[in-house]
Amino acid sequence: MTADQTARTGKSRRPALRAAVTLAVGAGLLATLAPVAAARPADRAADRAVVDLADPARPTSPTSPAGHIDRTAAHAALAALTDLGYSTSALAAVREDGRLVWRDATGVADLATRAPADPEGRFRIGSSTKTFVATTLLQLVGEHRLDLDDHLESLLPGIVPNSTGITVRQLLNHTSGVADYTKDPAFDFYQPGWLTTGRFTSYSLRDLVGIADRYPPTFAPGQDWKYSNTNYILVAMIIEKLTGHSWSDEVTRRIIRPLHLTGTSLPGDLPFIPGPHAHGYLKTATGPVDVTLLNPSMAGPSGGAVSTTADLTAFLRALFGGRLLRPAELAAMQQTTTHGEGRTYGLGIQRMDTPCGPVWGHAGGIPGYLNTMLSSPDGKRQFAANTTMYDVPDEAAGRAAWNNVAFTALCGPQAP
Repeated sequence: MTADQTARTGKSRRPALRAAVTLAVGAGLLATLAPVAAARPADRAADRAVVDLADPARPTSPTSPAGHIDRTAAHAALAALTDLGYSTSALAAVREDGRLVWRDATGVADLATRAPADPEGRFRIGSSTKTFVATTLLQLVGEHRLDLDDHLESLLPGIVPNSTGITVRQLLNHTSGVADYTKDPAFDFYQPGWLTTGRFTSYSLRDLVGIADRYPPTFAPGQDWKYSNTNYILVAMIIEKLTGHSWSDEVTRRIIRPLHLTGTSLPGDLPFIPGPHAHGYLKTATGPVDVTLLNPSMAGPSGGAVSTTADLTAFLRALFGGRLLRPAELAAMQQTTTHGEGRTYGLGIQRMDTPCGPVWGHAGGIPGYLNTMLSSPDGKRQFAANTTMYDVPDEAAGRAAWNNVAFTALCGPQAP
């Protein structure tokens, strides 16, 4: 999700919309759980966008996350992100048994006005959008409109190389081998051209697939795991083919409207974030650049949604509480791959270990914004957070500070 500041620093150039660093294997363009990404140029690990929620130094247990929250400790963990200067703002919330029990914000919403960040503020959720899209596709599976083992060629003939060997399941769990369109230089968002005009470019779903098709497949279908945002562009096209409606209309009709997620929207190519929100920034050699306004069609179903911490926790509560999927499809969603880094990734969600047990969710990142949403497997407890990460000179320290927010909110204060 970050890129080298080529024009400004002279460092080697890498594609931009790939998440950097680690909090959930699976992040990508619009998928970082760890907010360190926006702070410094990504290394090759950014291609993986792994979120290292599990710290091997911390013992884990099979229990569900704690049934209480220490608000003082949680606030201190959240404030560390802004007090240390890593982020300009940070928001977080915890939902327990369906009730929002903690919602907080630190930092400022705008560097110019210094207005405080609003805990009810909206933000771009990046690749957490994928979980909404995967849930919609799995509803269609439950309606017998398609099968997870159907081949892409039967749904979208000739759309990408190897389409005869790629299954719907492989798109959802990133084992298709389809090239990630965000490797293209058009998505190097530290380039002056992107900052001035490129971020306002409109892309159709076919445009994004066409960009991906300029690159060879990463591997043969089903033979490995690699996060690719193109997979979810194709999933959205399947939704549109089967329903006759846009993917965004289907997500709205099936999830956003029934759950009354009033802070969640799919803005298409509109560059604005509706309602109160913190500004997002990129750090450059000449100072912060406000990138709050951008055309989210660059991400679309891979990461173009806007939401709030309350809405994200409500969505996961409904998902893991069985309101959105039948048991068979929810179980399929939690079947992880057998390949390397993908062994914690299911169908649009990822399993992560915490000091108080496993949780499921997804990370998200898009220029200026990084977030995560997590739920206990039984659906009783959810956590969501967003940060406008800006300046992290020490990646390990930034990752630890971010992890501490999630750990403290889900499991209670952590021993040093």
